[in-house]
Amino acid sequence: MKGRMAVVFAMFLTLHALVNLYIGWQGSIFLEEIAPAVPLGAYWIVFVLIVYAYLIGRIPVPKPVRPAARLLKVIGSYYFAVMEFAVLLLPVADLAGWLLDAAGARPENYVSIAGWGVIGFIALILVWGSRNAWSPVVRHYPVRVDKRVEGMERLRVVAASDLHLGNIVGKRHLRRLVERVNALEPDLILLPGDVIDDSIEPFVRNRLSDLLRLLKARYGVYAVLGNHEYYGGHIEEYVERMKEIAIPVLRDETVAVAGGSVIVAGRKDSTAETADPTGRLSVEKLLEGIDRSKPILLMDHQPRHFAQAAEAGVDLLLCGHTHRGQFAPNHLLTRRLFELDWGYMRKAAMHVVVSSGFGSWGPPIRIASRSEIVQIDMTFSG
Repeated sequence: MKGRMAVVFAMFLTLHALVNLYIGWQGSIFLEEIAPAVPLGAYWIVFVLIVYAYLIGRIPVPKPVRPAARLLKVIGSYYFAVMEFAVLLLPVADLAGWLLDAAGARPENYVSIAGWGVIGFIALILVWGSRNAWSPVVRHYPVRVDKRVEGMERLRVVAASDLHLGNIVGKRHLRRLVERVNALEPDLILLPGDVIDDSIEPFVRNRLSDLLRLLKARYGVYAVLGNHEYYGGHIEEYVERMKEIAIPVLRDETVAVAGGSVIVAGRKDSTAETADPTGRLSVEKLLEGIDRSKPILLMDHQPRHFAQAAEAGVDLLLCGHTHRGQFAPNHLLTRRLFELDWGYMRKAAMHVVVSSGFGSWGPPIRIASRSEIVQIDMTFSG
């Protein structure tokens, strides 16, 4: 297994290097056209630094140089979006140039025109995508559960997945979350994983827990682990810090809320199957001994194995993880990878809601997706 992963990783690095060699080569041609006095050696040094800025920024460094490392990580994050759209646009510019050559109509300054066109288009995408990332919307899903709850006809659940709190998503965006979630007057708040981006350091340094503790709901706030909490490697510290602000992180655990009338269950992320010595429980095992006549709400970060959850008696399954691809055309890939990559579906008697997330991974850019809060108004029979 480790050998196979090493081969896949090596192939990814090779592909990444080739893609960026193509982008860098195109950039050098454009630079020679508009600024021939700039040394190409200096250009390539700066370009390579930007390409690998995210990886360099993740290297542990002494405290005095950490701000520089954080800046590199932010620069590298934005470059992910630039790289993807450059790969989509540059071949189009090349093809247009070849067609114009074949027709004998290519202008002498075509490189300059095409280069500025690509740069301008990417700039527009980044501006529009930034607006989508920093301006969250509320998605409303009314659902009916055919179970009787004594003394309760409705339950308002508000969920926010994939906050990715870290060096990019910080206090300002988290403050938006707290204000908008609390304004919905939820009965229950659920955070289905990836609350932190990976490292817990910016979460602690920026005292983000002071804002997160302001989330208020009648029956409490609960979270589960996502893959990024595992990537950071600070799970125990994270769970303890969440406990200090009265947000239990459910790790293959269940809790009864609303006077014991409603069950909230939380699974470990599927990353636990390889990263956690204790693994993770199946849904059936997790709900063993639970009264199935009560409404059961399950958080599972990655939207997989819907049939097993439905068979186990889950009434509402909440997931995140996909970001709906975060920026197009990645949503075409997530649509094929997951049974449901965003939105709502019914699986037998179970309602499934997959959120595109409130924060963002890498660049705070969203195209064909939107930062969102999910409001689920549950009504019960009888």
